Formats: sequence, structure tokens, C-alpha cells
Amino acid sequence: MKSFYVLAGLLFLFISLPSKPAMAAEPVRIGLTLGLTGKYSWMADMQLKGVKLWQKDVNSRGGILGRKIQLIIYDDKSSPPAARSLYRRLILNDRVDLLFGPYSSAITEAILPITEKYGYPLLISGASADSLWQKGYKYAFGIFSPASKYVVGFLELLVMNDLDDIAIVSTDDAFSTGIAKGAKKWAERFGLKVISFERFKKGTRNLDVIAERVKASGARVVIMCGHFNEAVDMRLSLKRSGWHPEAFYASIGPALDEFYEMLGPDAEYTFSSSWWEPHVNVHGSKGFYKQFLKTYRVRPSYHAADAYAAGQILGAAITKSGNLDRGRLRDILSAMDTMSIIGRYSADRTGMQTKQFPLIIQWQKGRKEIVWPEQLKTAPPIFK
Repeated sequence: MKSFYVLAGLLFLFISLPSKPAMAAEPVRIGLTLGLTGKYSWMADMQLKGVKLWQKDVNSRGGILGRKIQLIIYDDKSSPPAARSLYRRLILNDRVDLLFGPYSSAITEAILPITEKYGYPLLISGASADSLWQKGYKYAFGIFSPASKYVVGFLELLVMNDLDDIAIVSTDDAFSTGIAKGAKKWAERFGLKVISFERFKKGTRNLDVIAERVKASGARVVIMCGHFNEAVDMRLSLKRSGWHPEAFYASIGPALDEFYEMLGPDAEYTFSSSWWEPHVNVHGSKGFYKQFLKTYRVRPSYHAADAYAAGQILGAAITKSGNLDRGRLRDILSAMDTMSIIGRYSADRTGMQTKQFPLIIQWQKGRKEIVWPEQLKTAPPIFK
């Protein structure tokens, strides 16, 4: 009997001890590189802020499938070879569960053979060259329109305002060339006349000679296809030529606040494409804007919104899958139709985005205004 009481006492003591907390679920480890230094640093920094804000928001709600998100981010220095090496490291050494794409079409094109080889579905939020979707990749998914459709809305504005005689200028990289070829094709379909088509080597900064040739062509409209530097440099070269076309469009650069900060009044009336603006409230975009401002004390560009949207889309795919099986996620991303803060997501059989379209914005009195499409515009376009 005595031994019974001893045993009962030990059992009571064991039950009374505080239980060890259950081990927390392993985080979902997602890797990516961004050009945090080098020529893409401004856009990449916005993407970094966007994806980290998505991580913060998801984790504050308990994560996905009960697992927190852990991001592993490397600086690829805006270099395709560096990015290739780092994506191999993320897959083979860090053994990440999933990946996001880097910034720029050139770098994305460099790393796709690696992600494809190892079967990692890749949401691409920083690249849109048409060539990315023409190589038979099965795991690459764009979240916004291909480069060839960047200027369709702007061309529609030209038709509506009886503006013709277009000069198209482009750098020689795949992304910019894709915009230029698309602009020419769609201009001709709209019945517009392309009277000048110029291309120059990426990295050329002084565009005075090209600006003079475009001026001499008699063009009324100039479309500059490139990144931030080219948008700024062409605007300055046009100013030095003493000529302002009736409409000036440039890709990438004018969507950033830095464009106006750098050029001041010379940025006025510049058109561009944007995949997100704070005036449009789509799937929580107003909340994203407020939280971004509160967290970083700067206004987000569409680059930040694109990165956040990639997280939303991936999160929806993981939730639908119920696990991190990459083959299953690939199948879901191929067929999924969902919404993010930049609009609708749905890819075709090549992985190219088919349901999302860019806004056309214009700088007016120091403010970016949406001038197309009609149902979303915040101001009418101004032609000088």
C-alpha cells in the first residue's frame, strides 16, 4: 500500500509540472536576389520594401498554413552572373522552400534555366520582356503585362487626340527592345505613323545626337523605351535641343517619385506606364499604401506594389495547395485566377500574364495623375 501512495504522489507531481511548449512550426523559407547596388538599385529597393512588408503583414496574421515567412535576400549587384550564382546558392546551399524572381528582365532571363532545372515555380514581379515567355519554361509566371503591351493605353490616347507621327527610341536590351517592337506593332494597328525608329547601346548616357535626329524627323510624339536613366537622359537631351514634342512617353523612370525629384519642372507632362497607383483601391491596395508610408516614410512606386502582389499571389497558391509541394504549386499557378493589389492574375500556357493591364500616368503640377483608362482616370491628359 505504501508503494501505491508513493507512485500516486510521483504521478501527481509529474502531471502538475508545467508542460513543455509545443515546438513552433518551421518557417516557410523563401529566397530571392535584388540589385540593391548597381544600376537597378532604386527599383530594387522598392521591391525589397514591398516584399518585406508582405512578410510582416502575413506573419502578423500567424503566417501561411500556420508557418511564418522567412525571407533570404541577397544583393545580386544588378549583375546577371552574380544572380545566377546566388540562385544556385539559395537552392543548393540554403535549401529554400520557394523563390521569388529578381529585378530586371536581363537578370531574370539569366536565372530562369536554374529555377527551371530544379523545379522551382517562380513568380516574376520585376521583369516582363516578351522573350521570357518564348523559351518553353514551365515554372515561370509573370504577374503583369508583357513589355510589348506597355504603351497600348498611351497609343489609344494618341488616337483619341488626333496625334500622329511617332518617333520610337530604345536601348538594345531585351526588355526595352520588347517595348519598342510592341509600340511599333500596336501603333501601326491603330493606324498611327512611326516615322523614326532609333536604337542605342545600353549604358549610353548622352543622347543629344539622337534627340537632334528625332527633332529633325518631324515627329510630334516621342516614345522612349528603357529604364530610369534613359527616361531622365532623353528628357534632358530634348531640353538641350530646344524642343518639346507634343507628347513624351518614357517607360519605368517616370513612375518613380525620383524622376520628378531629379528633373523638377522638366518632368512635367511626361507620360508613362504604371501597374499600381494609390488612387486605385484594389484588393487592399489602400491599406498597403498606408502601411508602406507608416513603415518606410516614403511613398511606394508600382515596383513595391508588384513585389507585395507576388507575395499575395504565392500565399493564395500555398493556401489552395495546403502544402509546399512545388509541382502542385506550379500547377495551381498555371490555372489560378485571383486578385492582388495590382489587379487580376491569370497566366496563359506560357506563364505570360493575360488579365492585368498597365495604367497610363502623366506628371501634372508635380503629381502623378492617371490619364487612362477612362474609368480610373484622375485627370485628363495634357498635350503640349
